[in-house]
Amino acid sequence: MADSLIDKFQAYVSRNELFTKQDKILLTVSGGVDSMVLMSLCVNCGYNVGVAHCNFGLRGEESDEDEELVARVAESYGVEIYNKRFDTVGEMERTGESMEMAARRLRYQWFRKLCDEYGYTAIAIAHHSNDSIETFFINMLRGTGLRGLTGIHKQVGRVVRPLLFATRKQIMEYATQKHIPYREDSSNKSTKYLRNKIRLGLTPRIREINPRFPFIMHRNIERLVSAQHFIDNAIDNICIEALTSQDGIYTLHTDRIHDTTSRDFVIYEILNSRFGFKGDTADGLCKALQSNNSGKRFYSRSHVAYVDRGNILIAPIEQEDPCSVSVVKGQRRVYCGNSVIYLEECYIDNIATFNVPDNVALLDADALEYPLELRRWSEGDSFTPFGMTGRKKISDYLIDAKVSMPEKSRQFVLLSAGEIAWLVGRRIDDRFRLKDSTERVLRLTKEII
Repeated sequence: MADSLIDKFQAYVSRNELFTKQDKILLTVSGGVDSMVLMSLCVNCGYNVGVAHCNFGLRGEESDEDEELVARVAESYGVEIYNKRFDTVGEMERTGESMEMAARRLRYQWFRKLCDEYGYTAIAIAHHSNDSIETFFINMLRGTGLRGLTGIHKQVGRVVRPLLFATRKQIMEYATQKHIPYREDSSNKSTKYLRNKIRLGLTPRIREINPRFPFIMHRNIERLVSAQHFIDNAIDNICIEALTSQDGIYTLHTDRIHDTTSRDFVIYEILNSRFGFKGDTADGLCKALQSNNSGKRFYSRSHVAYVDRGNILIAPIEQEDPCSVSVVKGQRRVYCGNSVIYLEECYIDNIATFNVPDNVALLDADALEYPLELRRWSEGDSFTPFGMTGRKKISDYLIDAKVSMPEKSRQFVLLSAGEIAWLVGRRIDDRFRLKDSTERVLRLTKEII
């Protein structure tokens, strides 16, 4: 079995032209079984490699033990080892990013720096077939387009994933037969993460129905990747005529999109792939286009778009832009800056716990007046913090909470009839709290994207 995996590994690398024996490859090794197996395969196959390990300091002694194991095994192989410790929590506070986003940005910045400094031509990541399948389901549940269903790509620039052909089972069997030491990340067992819910709950059930499920999904994802490549080429050709720019403002000329194509789909693909607009927002733009509603503005993380005389204009978001959007009754999600807010209305008897984290708000649904407004906070805004009777300026609240300047610039508020109901991600207004008379609850959940 071990020799079989080695043969498949070399064949996959060669067939997809990921790297050669003449390349200098930077292996990103966490200490988990996947990356430790990748290191073993590369060394046994005679590739020229170095090893990079990130210690994010998020799991105390566990993180340090991961670092020690990777260094020890890399040294036993005689390969160069690079270790770096990050102040991940401090970076999260500075940027407002989630832990996952901050860690991802920090490590890839460092990987690119190592490549430039030491001449590495490729960055190898140990994602495997099961990871790609899990990504498919994550994106499907979040409601992405076809692009989100293509799983994890085998190559993006210098980043390559030479284990995408292998299943988790094959990797584990190789590690056992070769006696490869590895570390278990305790967070992998926590079902508070969506990926773990899919890994531990969904995919085992599907595999019970069809044991060939991993192979079938791998083939399906390959077909979806091919379909997306076809679409990307078609969109590129359409953009030559339909998308123009002047002074940093893009114009999507909808009349230049051929009638034989699905216009809404083409618009979505352009807005999503080039400007980061999500599906719901792109759908809203298409409806505004049909009704010639030129007053409404739509936001992605970096751009604002609006309808103008039958076209769609797209521009970078200005610093002073309030990013104000309306939230209608029944709307399931809304985007603000680098976050998405999910909305769910239910009866109070269905609330399992009232002890919720800061990113979740429980509001008295009957106290709200629609449409709600979501926007950046501004000077002069005030609210009555939950548990208090007097009003407090948002600026004073943020100062007392020791919120950094970058975080302040990303702070949003949710308003009902002009009154702040939720300082998003921090505290609700006492006037909208759940009361003894409350029957219906609006549950809001903020997630970083």
